[in-house]
Amino acid sequence: MTTSAAAGSLAGQVVLVTGSAGHLGRAVVAAVRAAGGRLVLADRAPDRLARLFPDLAEDGDHWLAGGIDLADADAVAAFAAAAEARLGRIDVAVHTVGGFTCGPRLEDGPLADWSAMWSVNLETALHVCRAVLPGMRRRGHGRIVTVAAGAGLAAAAGFGPYAAAKAALMRLTEAVANEGKADGLTANCVLPGIIDTPPNRAAMPKADPSGWVTPAAIADVIVFLAGPGSRAVTGANIPVMGRG
Repeated sequence: MTTSAAAGSLAGQVVLVTGSAGHLGRAVVAAVRAAGGRLVLADRAPDRLARLFPDLAEDGDHWLAGGIDLADADAVAAFAAAAEARLGRIDVAVHTVGGFTCGPRLEDGPLADWSAMWSVNLETALHVCRAVLPGMRRRGHGRIVTVAAGAGLAAAAGFGPYAAAKAALMRLTEAVANEGKADGLTANCVLPGIIDTPPNRAAMPKADPSGWVTPAAIADVIVFLAGPGSRAVTGANIPVMGRG
């Protein structure tokens, strides 16, 4: 599947993308635009989105919201309500926000790493889901796509806090899927391997990135899961680890 193959698949749909200033988030924004979606973008920085997407900032079919702290449940609920009031609804929520750490053995590492990974990888997703689900249920339609990681399937040494949080995100997504199935909702999770981004190349200069997955390839899978072709797919944890 390519982004061009998905053209029109999200026509008129209102798509919330968190983490849209990141490398994966920007690829998702591009793929959603190519598929005809209307975008709601959230970022913690107050003005970064307007700099990254100046044409979207000038277009009333989209909304760029800065200064949103996804770790604050009340702030996320207010943001989602404002998005629905502004654009009429949220049809799709794509949650790309996450964080990574690796370090020493469990008994040697700081407990703060566990709290930090839990907050950024799980609690932000929980807040987004809680905010968008009521409106989706009322309309009888909704798509939620989260981004975990291959580490959520098996934790390497030093990856305990990160892997545990990503595994918890997978379980959260499954719960949303099973609770929403009767209401016309789907929820799925993509599990990338190492993403081919400039920061990852800089962090691993001796690695061969030819086998890493590109943000655009992950975005294509996300757009499929957000669109009508995936209507019977829910509760899936989908590895996205090939070359792309």
